Amino acid sequence: MRKIRVIVAKPGLDGHDRGAKVIARALRDAGMEVIYTGLRQTPEQIVTAALQEDADVIALSILSGAHNHIAPKLMEPIKSRGLDDVLVVIGGIIPDVDIPKLREIGVKGIFQPGTPIDEIVTFINSNVRALQ
Repeated sequence: MRKIRVIVAKPGLDGHDRGAKVIARALRDAGMEVIYTGLRQTPEQIVTAALQEDADVIALSILSGAHNHIAPKLMEPIKSRGLDDVLVVIGGIIPDVDIPKLREIGVKGIFQPGTPIDEIVTFINSNVRALQ
């Protein structure tokens, strides 16, 4: 079985990437192949990277509070390009009140501050395998 391929991205203008790098390293240590796209990526750039890298997962780190703006802009090209089988997860500062809307548009995993890394790894492993 091939390794799970994960795109870790920092969309928008948020310049804080320590958390994204910690998650990227943890996912790599858990046996996944991780591609970190760097800071200030547009939703289109992230989807293009997922296509080019044949990604199983797109993992966004959003600390700026722009998740309600960015997530729909990411999900549109995911659907229009036929990437419905790519698992989308978001970590960051996400109020509980925003979680149902994110799930409704197709974000499967939502991880708030303090989520144990093992929980994120388990979620990805369980949900990617369910899609395959």
